[in-house]
Amino acid sequence: MNIPKKKEKAVFICQKCGYQSLKWLGRCGQCGEWESFLEEVIVPMHKRGQARLSIAPVPLYLAPDSDEERLPTGINELDRTLGGGIVPGSVVLIGGDPGIGKSTLLLHLLAAIASQNRRVLYVSGEESAHQIKMRAKRLAAIHPEEYLACENRVEVIIAMAREMRPALLAVDSIQTLVCEDFPSAPGSITQVRESAARILAMAKQENIPTILVGHVTKDGVLAGPKILEHMVDTVLYFEGDRNHAFRIVRTVKNRFGSTNEIGVFEMKEEGLVQVNNPSEIFLAERPLDVPGSVVLPSIEGTRPILVEVQALVSPTNLGTARRTAIGADPQRLSLLCAVLEKKAGLNLYGHDIFLNIAGGIRIEEPALDLGVICALASSLLNRPIPSSTVVCGEVGLAGEVRAAGQIEIRIREAERLGFTRFILPRGNLERLPWKSTMYLQGVSTIQEVLEVIF
Repeated sequence: MNIPKKKEKAVFICQKCGYQSLKWLGRCGQCGEWESFLEEVIVPMHKRGQARLSIAPVPLYLAPDSDEERLPTGINELDRTLGGGIVPGSVVLIGGDPGIGKSTLLLHLLAAIASQNRRVLYVSGEESAHQIKMRAKRLAAIHPEEYLACENRVEVIIAMAREMRPALLAVDSIQTLVCEDFPSAPGSITQVRESAARILAMAKQENIPTILVGHVTKDGVLAGPKILEHMVDTVLYFEGDRNHAFRIVRTVKNRFGSTNEIGVFEMKEEGLVQVNNPSEIFLAERPLDVPGSVVLPSIEGTRPILVEVQALVSPTNLGTARRTAIGADPQRLSLLCAVLEKKAGLNLYGHDIFLNIAGGIRIEEPALDLGVICALASSLLNRPIPSSTVVCGEVGLAGEVRAAGQIEIRIREAERLGFTRFILPRGNLERLPWKSTMYLQGVSTIQEVLEVIF
């Protein structure tokens, strides 16, 4: 007796958020994206050909301890973002805009590990072997222990990794991979999720550290399902403009180290060159004694970085004044403008305001507030802030200056670079356990700040 085969079920899946619908929709009811639904076939579990391991649970105190050391990359700035090196069996996801330097950094990383006489495997689903070798020769990133495969089938990649057992596996990129069990196109929600799951399982079972390169959408987030970031162990984001010399690699997730760490690189003819002292680089071209400019000691993870905060305040010729911020939160800029008008009596209503964090870096911590306040007032009054002065502190809606975290590290970095005056919240000054060679001046309100500076 012939039993009719059960027809495989087809659904429409939003390629932005993963929402599923039995019929095509013009607009996603979950994320609001237009024209994002594609038809995909749901493959039953018994047809996926995956071997399910049966592992008995054990008490936590009997679980094996990990005594393996991290794999150092040889690139200090990258090791910083990874928490000291790559953990065996971990999966790292690197995301960034097209052309920002993801593949370039990957070749530098593979060459650095191969130079330690460790075998590495680079799998590319986007470029040919000829293209990759041309770039590697230009970057001087060719080593006998580097192996290259141009392949996008997940089953073949896993088989190669299990046979070679490399010290590091790099896949560029996750959006180009396909699982043969699924008929949907590469880059779809189903393919990205299933490809990442299978590579993650292989990395954990074989103890092979793996790096995945991911594309980003027009919104600046990783393409594919959000669950992709939850599956991997570490997520690194490339920041910066392709037309700008500096690139920032920021850690947004790390199961084996601290988050919000950054690595600073400079794009040169020979590729990405690490910047060991970013404070001096960011302040190298700073104009001295110019209105609208002030230096802020920022903390990125565990690293102090001195950056220049620039503001330009000019009368507007339009009906509505503009508020533009580059490298900072525009909403926070509008809030601080309102505080200056209400609590300090400065008239900013009829002025266009432009704020910029020089060097292409983005600052999101609240300690930026006092630097923005001082730069705006300096530009509006056309009175420069002394170039030997740094400021730091959070500003509240009542005009009060609140304490900032890790103030000791900020003071030491400012001292090292030769600054002589530090304006900081009074709450930080009263709790300092030691005396500094700098002149430390505590303030409680923005009125005090403006009186002290001007």
